[in-house]
Amino acid sequence: MSKRVLVVTGDGGDSYEALYACQRLREARWDPVVAAPSRRRLHMVIHDFDPGWETYLEHPGHSLDADVAITAVAAREFAAVILLGGRAPEYLRNDPSLLSLMREFADHDRYLCAIGHGIQILIAAGLIEGHTVTCHPHVRIEVERGGGIYSSKPAVRDGRFITAQTWKCHPEFYQEIIAALSAG
Repeated sequence: MSKRVLVVTGDGGDSYEALYACQRLREARWDPVVAAPSRRRLHMVIHDFDPGWETYLEHPGHSLDADVAITAVAAREFAAVILLGGRAPEYLRNDPSLLSLMREFADHDRYLCAIGHGIQILIAAGLIEGHTVTCHPHVRIEVERGGGIYSSKPAVRDGRFITAQTWKCHPEFYQEIIAALSAG
């Protein structure tokens, strides 16, 4: 099996989630490959919570280079995909090539991982029905309308689906991902 993991994001993706994913995978001796709508430098953001706000705030984040365009990816070349959160999933979920790629990952029995708003892509691809998942709490209604079962746990593994709520759940999320990848 390939030691490569596809990390999907785009402009407005969460900077911290992207950097953590790449560094954590490398630390565990996996090869992260960042995919976006086009191969270029991406404009990332940082999401955080401030007292007095009912929702999160968005600030400019660190830039990140996309290694490959989504249209140049084949699921058979990867052990898993990680769909990052932030604002990027809002528009990525409308990309037919990405939705087709997610179905290809499912058809090839690869791990489908999503953090925060990344679950919106799996919902749009029609893949979560009947699966227990977690995500950013603001996306819960989309999960339920997509036929998924929402869990309030920090991270959830349901078969080949591994999901997490927010960047605050990185430890639980990557423990599940690394354990799954290590088991094959």
